[in-house]
Amino acid sequence: MKLLEGKKVAEFIYSKLLLELSLLSVVPRMVVVLVGKDPASQTYVRSKTKKCMDLGIRGETMELPDSTSEAELLGKIRELNEDKTVHGILVQLPLPSHINKTRIVREIHSLKDVDGLTPENTGRLWQGDAQLVPCTPAGIIEMLKFYGIPIEGARAVVVGRSEIVGKPIANLLLGHQATVTICHSKTHHLAEETKRADILIAAMGKAKFIGPEMVRDGATVIDVGIHRINDKLCGDVDFEKVAPKVGAISPVPGGVGPMTIAMLMKNLVTAAKLQQEK
Repeated sequence: MKLLEGKKVAEFIYSKLLLELSLLSVVPRMVVVLVGKDPASQTYVRSKTKKCMDLGIRGETMELPDSTSEAELLGKIRELNEDKTVHGILVQLPLPSHINKTRIVREIHSLKDVDGLTPENTGRLWQGDAQLVPCTPAGIIEMLKFYGIPIEGARAVVVGRSEIVGKPIANLLLGHQATVTICHSKTHHLAEETKRADILIAAMGKAKFIGPEMVRDGATVIDVGIHRINDKLCGDVDFEKVAPKVGAISPVPGGVGPMTIAMLMKNLVTAAKLQQEK
């Protein structure tokens, strides 16, 4: 069994990014917009801005109170769009319930959309002309390539259909010539579908949902989920039971997580380049 460690892949990506950064005429600047005091969100934001600092990139946090209105947040996004010194804008999710997430994401300038979630970047992805790609799906593809997992011709099954992970990773796998099936909560005979997978992506958001009976011997399993149970982190895959029968598997923590931040940094550098060329 091959353990797919995201940290190793992330370090490889950072080494290439440092070279790209040395060739840029500007220092990329990213502003993370954080609304409210959600502890998990605060932790994620700190990890993103710290990595910016490690790479010599300008990473800043705009902290707004939970009472911020949708109109006020839209106004802040417009200001960042117009600021030529800002190359990347990231609105940390989730947002308070009174704010429409879709409306906020649509307001971000597509060239500053380091999360890759605006309609223009989503459309480019589906048309095979992606510029800024959602970070977790992009990281999964980089991980598969790094560890030499064949994608072309493989049967890939994605469990989960979110806009952030499920749909874009299915599209990326399809673009790499895999045969792709998307499963979800309404899929009949789910285990029959997952057991056909050469590459299984678990992104349904249910702790330890994928058991050994749902996985083909020798398959590659990528676990996108993250949950805390009895002060221990786990994913959507029951790692201890599934690992002995697969060919490769990503752990939680230490698998997809480091890749998501690495690809965010890559998107920021790409965004800065695109804005220089415009």
